[in-house]
Amino acid sequence: MSNLPVRTSPRGFFSLSYATFTAAAAIVAAAAAAASLALGVPVWAMFVGWVAYYTRGVNARDGVFNLICVMLGVVIGKGAAVAIGALSPMVGAAAMPLVVLIVASLVVSLRGAPRINNLLCYFLGLIAYFAIHQPPSLALFATLAGAAALGSFAAWLAHELQRRVH
Repeated sequence: MSNLPVRTSPRGFFSLSYATFTAAAAIVAAAAAAASLALGVPVWAMFVGWVAYYTRGVNARDGVFNLICVMLGVVIGKGAAVAIGALSPMVGAAAMPLVVLIVASLVVSLRGAPRINNLLCYFLGLIAYFAIHQPPSLALFATLAGAAALGSFAAWLAHELQRRVH
């Protein structure tokens, strides 16, 4: 048996408020997933934007800055891929760790930049870029940025709906 207190208030786990709060997020998530599919962008990349929205601040202004950091992370990932390709013929297997060192140093140094200092979002962008396993292109950037923007918007919408319910 758990030593955690049993919650019996009207706002407990089985309350109408809790169910409505949860349904708001689920409905928005399903709509965002459907929109992702309709737009031809990966649903998982949409969720990168959703997660990014909640990394710091939970309002539209902070959400925009979080999204900018994700997009910059995608651009840095693209640059890293190009650098790895260019360095591989010269330094072989050492290209990857060398580029990772430079990219990590760059991203961590951005922690001092005003407003665009969300390291988690930079790394989310890098993860998204490398997870998609496609060659660098403007179309790839548009795909990932669009998916992340959709996810950030969906997270904002879910949060706003939940705020009104709660």
